[in-house]
Amino acid sequence: MAVHVIGSSLMTSDCTPHRARSVGQEGWVVSYLPGRTLTCAQAVAALQVAEAVPPLLDSVGGLATKVGLTLLEALGMAINQQPWDDQPAPRRSVRRYGEVAACN
Repeated sequence: MAVHVIGSSLMTSDCTPHRARSVGQEGWVVSYLPGRTLTCAQAVAALQVAEAVPPLLDSVGGLATKVGLTLLEALGMAINQQPWDDQPAPRRSVRRYGEVAACN
């Protein structure tokens, strides 16, 4: 991954089609962040994010498919669903009618 600055006014990358352009007064705009003016360092970071996303989405998409979800469903659920509480559930008196086979 490499972000290249061309003529102090354009940033490109060899890993993403997104770009950043200088808008003067040390401000930069990034193609996928319309309406935002960033510092040079922020613009570089934004392009690095754009470089990292496609490989991540490819790997997550493959895993999501294995569990019968779309990429967006898996991402949304992993981000928004709360993890289980670490506290064990209180024991209740339960009649056992048979054992459940363990997952192989």
